[in-house]
Amino acid sequence: MLVNQLVTGILLACYYVSCIDFAFSSVDCLSRDINYGWLIRYMHSNGASFFFLIIYMHISRALYYGTYRKPRHKVWISGILLFLLVMATAFLGYVLPWGQMSFWGATVITNFLSVIPYLGVLMTQWLWGGFVVGEVTITRFYLLHFLLPFVISVLSTLHILTIHMIEVGSSSPLLGNSKASIKFHPNFQLKDMFGVIFLTMVLSLIVYYYP
Repeated sequence: MLVNQLVTGILLACYYVSCIDFAFSSVDCLSRDINYGWLIRYMHSNGASFFFLIIYMHISRALYYGTYRKPRHKVWISGILLFLLVMATAFLGYVLPWGQMSFWGATVITNFLSVIPYLGVLMTQWLWGGFVVGEVTITRFYLLHFLLPFVISVLSTLHILTIHMIEVGSSSPLLGNSKASIKFHPNFQLKDMFGVIFLTMVLSLIVYYYP
């Protein structure tokens, strides 16, 4: 799903205009006038929802199996930080179409920073690039929304490496405290391929029929 977001996001960036006067019309033009533009947009927007669905499943698994405890607590911490970064990236992308929901979403959410003592108002104005949500705000959000997925890609790789750097490796409720191990190929590789194919089919069904 991360690869899907990166590829479709780069394609969308070719047509998007980060300007309050043309942002909405550029998205509308992409959906109506560009060949398969609607497909790219719906794959990106629905792909974000699927991304979060998988993250929630992944976190639920970690909670159920207790992998947040030592010695895997570092993996848990890195995963939660990664989750927060994904949430921030999704919020920035939500603002970019610049409809009424986007504008007021940006206004309300960024105002949460203003409750921080002493620095809150200053931080909010810095994020806005002025005293109100406007032209500079959408440009900054667009820039951050474009760059953060690449940061997420690097951190995701580090998240996986953190698992392999721990002596005990990945956890399994079937093995318990046993020292036995299961090879990734072909056991988990086939399961992952089945998961990818199933997820792609469901996403395609939603994108084509219920976008």
